[in-house]
Amino acid sequence: MLGMIKNSLLSTVEAWPYRVLSKGEKEQLSYEERVCEGGWFAAVEVTGKPFDEASKEGVLKLLKYVGGTNDKGVGMGMTAPVSMTAFPAEDGSLQQKVKVSLRIPSQFQANPPCPSDESIKIEERQEMTIYSTQFGGYAKEVDYVNYAAKLESALGSEAAYRKDFYFCNGYDPPMKPYGRRNEVWFVKE
Repeated sequence: MLGMIKNSLLSTVEAWPYRVLSKGEKEQLSYEERVCEGGWFAAVEVTGKPFDEASKEGVLKLLKYVGGTNDKGVGMGMTAPVSMTAFPAEDGSLQQKVKVSLRIPSQFQANPPCPSDESIKIEERQEMTIYSTQFGGYAKEVDYVNYAAKLESALGSEAAYRKDFYFCNGYDPPMKPYGRRNEVWFVKE
C-alpha cells in the first residue's frame, strides 16, 4: 500500500507515446487523429457494476500492481493515461462491463513483472490510430458518454471507426484539482 501511495504521489508520470496525424474542429469540438504506440499493458476487467464504480475498482488494482504488488516487488512508476474501455449499449449508455488498462512503463516493456492479483492480465497491443477529443474536470460516465456523442457528431459519416467500444482516458491523479485532462478515443478502422 505504501508503494502504491508513493508511486502515485511522488513519481513522474510517463506518457503513452503517440504522434498527431491531423487536427480538426467541428461543431465547437476540437479533435485529433493520432497514432498510439503499441506495447505491453496491464489490464483488468470489471463486470456487473456501473461504469464509475467499476472504473475505480480497476484503477485501484492497477495502482497496486505498478506500486509493487507484483512478482518482483518493484514499484514501476506511473503511466498516463489510465484507459477504461467502455462498451456502449444501443441507446448510448454504457454496459456494466469495463476494461481498465495502463501501459507498462518503458523500462519494464521488455520483461513486465507478473501481477500478484490474478485478475490483472498482461496484454500485448498493436499500434493503433485513434480519433481523440479532450475535456477537463473530474470525469464520470455521463461526461464520457456526452463527449463520445460530441465526437461522433463532429466526425460525421466520413470517418470509419469501431462502434462496439471506445476508450475513456484519465491523465491525472485524483488529488489534482485543476487543469485536469480527460479524453475519449475512437479506434480508427
